[in-house]
Amino acid sequence: MHTTLVLGGYGFFGARICTALARDPTVHLLIGGRNGARASVLARTLDLEPGRCISIDARDPELAAVLSRLKVDTVVHTAGPFQGQDYAVARAAIAAGANYLDLADGRDFVAGIGTLDDLARERNVLVTSGASSLPALSSAVVDRYLGRFRRVDAIRVGIGSGARAPGLATMRGVFSYCGKAFPRLEGGRWTRVHGWMNLAAHRFPRPVGRRLLGNCDVPDLVLFPVRYGGVQTVTFQAGFAGTAGHLVVWAASLLVRMGLIGSIVPLAPVLNPVSRWLEPVTSDRGAMFVTLEGIANGGEPLQLTWHLLAARNHGPFIPCGASIALVRMLAAGAQLPRGALPCMGLVSVEQYLEALAGYELTEVPA
Repeated sequence: MHTTLVLGGYGFFGARICTALARDPTVHLLIGGRNGARASVLARTLDLEPGRCISIDARDPELAAVLSRLKVDTVVHTAGPFQGQDYAVARAAIAAGANYLDLADGRDFVAGIGTLDDLARERNVLVTSGASSLPALSSAVVDRYLGRFRRVDAIRVGIGSGARAPGLATMRGVFSYCGKAFPRLEGGRWTRVHGWMNLAAHRFPRPVGRRLLGNCDVPDLVLFPVRYGGVQTVTFQAGFAGTAGHLVVWAASLLVRMGLIGSIVPLAPVLNPVSRWLEPVTSDRGAMFVTLEGIANGGEPLQLTWHLLAARNHGPFIPCGASIALVRMLAAGAQLPRGALPCMGLVSVEQYLEALAGYELTEVPA
C-alpha cells in the first residue's frame, strides 16, 4: 500500500482529502498535525485505527527523519497559509525519498517550487505545488481547449464561493494581499492592480447566477504567460456568496489601498466566525469559470467559457481534487514526472473531477 501522510489532515481541506483517501484500498493513510487530539477525532470518524494519527509539526527540524521512520511514500501538505512559507516540508520529503504535493495558492511559493528540481530528480521523487483549483484545474481546462485555437489572446479565471466559510489560514492568505498592488499581464503589458479591487460581476449559469468578483493574486498570473506563450492577458477574480460580505472586504481593501490601514489580515479572526454564522442564510452554491479568447483555427474570433457548479456547500471539495487524483495515480504506479514543478499538466479535467465523484458538482463544458 502507498503510505500517504496528510499534514494538517484534520483542517479545512486536509479533512476532505483524508475522507476521500481513507476509502481507497491502495492507500495507507496517516493523518498528521500538531493537534493529536483533533487527528484522533477524525480517525475515529473515518473508522481508522489509532495508529493512523500522527502528532507531527511541519516545522520540526527532524521532519525528514520522522518521514523516513514512518516509511512515507507521499506527503500532502495542506497546512497553510503558504504565503511567506519556505520549502522546509518539501525539502524534508525529498530527503526522506517521499513525493510531495501541496495545495498552495501563494503566487511566489508555487512559482518558485522549481528551485528544488535538481534535489527532487536526484531522489527520483515528484514534488509539485499548487495541486488545487489553481493552477492544477485551471490549467487543465486551458489545456483541454487549447487545440481549438490558432492563437489564445486572453485567459480569464474566476471563482464565486458558496456559503461555507474557508478555514482561518485560507482567509488570512487571501487577506494578505487585499488592497495591495501586484503585477498582472493585460494587453501584453505588465500592469499593477490591487487585491480585491476592480469590482466586477460575472453571471454564472443557473442556479448560481450573478456574483461580484474582485482581483486576487494567484499563481496563474505568473505561470500562464510562460506556459501559454503569446497570451496577452491573464486575469483571476474571486468573490463571496453574499454580496454584503464581498462589499465589506472590498471596502476594507480600499482602506488599505488608500494607506489608511496597513492590512486587513487582523480582521480574519473576526470575519471568519461571522461568515460561519451567516452560512444558513447564504447561498450554498458556488462556481468556477475559465474563459479563453483568441483566434480559432479557421481564422475567426473565438471566445469560450467553461464552468463548474457546486451545490450543497460542496465547493470546498474542489481544491482537493488534484491531490486526491495524484495520490491515487502514484499508488497505482502511474508514470508521473520526477522533479519539482508547479502542478500543471499532471492531471486532466476528467481525472480531477473523477476524484470528486459523489459530490454535487456539475460541469458545464465550453
